[in-house]
Amino acid sequence: MATPRATIAASRSARQVRERLRQDLESLCRDGGVSQRALAKAASVPQSYVSEIFAGAALPSLETYACLAAALGADLSAHVYPHTGPAIRDRLSVPILESMLGDLHPRWQPFTEVRVVRPGRGWIDLVLHERRESLFVASEIQSRLERIEQLIRWSSEKAGSLPSWSGWPAMPADARVSQLLVVRWTRSTREATRAAVRQLGLAYPAHPDDALAALFGTAPWPGSALIWARVDGRGVRFVPGR
Repeated sequence: MATPRATIAASRSARQVRERLRQDLESLCRDGGVSQRALAKAASVPQSYVSEIFAGAALPSLETYACLAAALGADLSAHVYPHTGPAIRDRLSVPILESMLGDLHPRWQPFTEVRVVRPGRGWIDLVLHERRESLFVASEIQSRLERIEQLIRWSSEKAGSLPSWSGWPAMPADARVSQLLVVRWTRSTREATRAAVRQLGLAYPAHPDDALAALFGTAPWPGSALIWARVDGRGVRFVPGR
């Protein structure tokens, strides 16, 4: 059963989709010089209902949207796509993040659970800002690795969407964005990375030791990197080396 929070989020998403469809229909009508009356007749949809749709007061079915689109010489396309990531709630990701925040060099300003909205939608686990270098590092924390190609694509999409973050307008216009992937050290994650070593090497080419030296010291940021975090009874340790 959906939680109230999930239900609210779903309702908000549905409203946004309907609003985009309404705007698309309006634009097509305006560009083609088609009146609501003409559209209703061509689509065999009651004019009063078309007026409600354009006023944002109706909840039409996909079939109705498809009829209206067809009457305007357009196609209706709908798809379900993977979200680019939830806010951190993995019980193993949380201590990794806590350890990172505790060990970070003071030159880094951290922002957690950063929401981006375009072109990718989702949450970036951790964004690090280095003011002197006008640099942002979009960081993802993973305790498991299942679909690495998808993870690489999502991470890149979210990093590229960072300018849509509400905190971005106060940042320098020429700010650079880099990426960091923090992976929990386990047998399964090591096996997964060995199977995709070239893909990960292209996405995260910097050496982990250089990234660790930059995160926890004064070394310059080396570029997008993957680092390992071991979680056990002694806490969290960041493992050097590839």
